[in-house]
Amino acid sequence: MSVVIIGGHDRMVSQYKKICKSYHCKAKVFTQMSAGLSDQIGSPDLVILFTNTVSHKMARCAVAGAEKSNAEIVRCHTSSGTALNEILSKACQAAV
Repeated sequence: MSVVIIGGHDRMVSQYKKICKSYHCKAKVFTQMSAGLSDQIGSPDLVILFTNTVSHKMARCAVAGAEKSNAEIVRCHTSSGTALNEILSKACQAAV
């Protein structure tokens, strides 16, 4: 399963990737707005949007990129490792 995480804290990027790896997921993490973000998202299975730490422009861009590839979008207000664990455990159960 491929996962794209939008938002979150810069210092947590390695933690996010480690958590995703523990669920056997490939992860891309975007904590800052970059040029062509919707093109960089690719075609993931799941897009996680940490709404507390992301701008409205970045959120709209991420949703547009996710809709292009028909990816599931999960919005979460907190950007903690525990929140990511809960999201991935539910998503991996649903995938099985």
